[in-house]
Amino acid sequence: MDSITIKDVARICGVGVSTVSRAINNHPDINEETKNMVLQVIKENNYIPNNSARNLKRSVSRVIVLVVKGIDNPFFSNMIRIFEEEIQKKRYSIFLCRVEEGEDEVDVAIEVMKERKPKGVIFLGGCFSHGREKLEQLDIPFVLSTIAITDEVEKGDFSSVSVDDVQESYKIVSYLCEQGHEKIGILAATPMDESIGKLRLEGYKKALGDHGIKFNPAWCFFSDEDIECYTMNNGYRQMKRVLKSEQDITALFAVSDSIAIGACKAVFDAGKSVPDDYSIAGFDGMEMARYYNPAITTIRQPVEEMAYATIKILFDIIRDKAQNQQKVFKGQLIEGQSTKAR
Repeated sequence: MDSITIKDVARICGVGVSTVSRAINNHPDINEETKNMVLQVIKENNYIPNNSARNLKRSVSRVIVLVVKGIDNPFFSNMIRIFEEEIQKKRYSIFLCRVEEGEDEVDVAIEVMKERKPKGVIFLGGCFSHGREKLEQLDIPFVLSTIAITDEVEKGDFSSVSVDDVQESYKIVSYLCEQGHEKIGILAATPMDESIGKLRLEGYKKALGDHGIKFNPAWCFFSDEDIECYTMNNGYRQMKRVLKSEQDITALFAVSDSIAIGACKAVFDAGKSVPDDYSIAGFDGMEMARYYNPAITTIRQPVEEMAYATIKILFDIIRDKAQNQQKVFKGQLIEGQSTKAR
């Protein structure tokens, strides 16, 4: 294979870019069998790791890297399309990099930066809880799109485009409370989630408290750590646990529309009804949620506006027309047929 890259090595081995990097650098946090497999593929394909070729002079390319975590989430489809169109209009090319669950998206971006020498990076999805020291390794402009940020990072260190996940989750759970529901569960992200999942859980708890409903941990149904979170399959699995539980829940807030749709299917397969037996609300405002039967009550994120804003911010920084900035959009409550008043 000519001009093999670290991404090619990762694809051949069926592992992530960060795993290849750990093998190259003899990192202790890697399985010995996996490391040997990676090194064998490198040898067979004459791949030259960047740490052995740093003295080679390479020019910065007209490439924008799109680092996507959770690419199976249909919510990202329209945003990726807009990114591709807008980047190409500016006579740049786009390099899409998928990040697997458990991989560090910044480590992946750093490795791709060494290979591609891009002009900028967009991070789409995932958790971003890195401190200043980690961010300083990203020595080119980058924008975090749809990603929640932890308090550990100073705002001047990054640019971001998002909605207020706490406030928008608060809005939709308040809607369920105002519909007369008092036992409201949540189909949440993993317990270890420090990003969007954590913030949406926080909004859920706050809404319950402000409506005089005591939070019950038994109403929280978390995602498993080993599967993709924001998927219909996960929603189906989570709802099966709700159905087997002894909790007299009448409504559920799913932290994404995909999870909500999967949950509805589990209810139907159990011979029950949405919304008669369970009211189910989602988050995102995906097109498929509008056409699903019943149409999902949800918070619509303005994905098109967010995508265009992401591109504008990135290229303003690339062209030295702006400093880092954070743009927060408002969501819109969309009433569907998946919820009803008690």
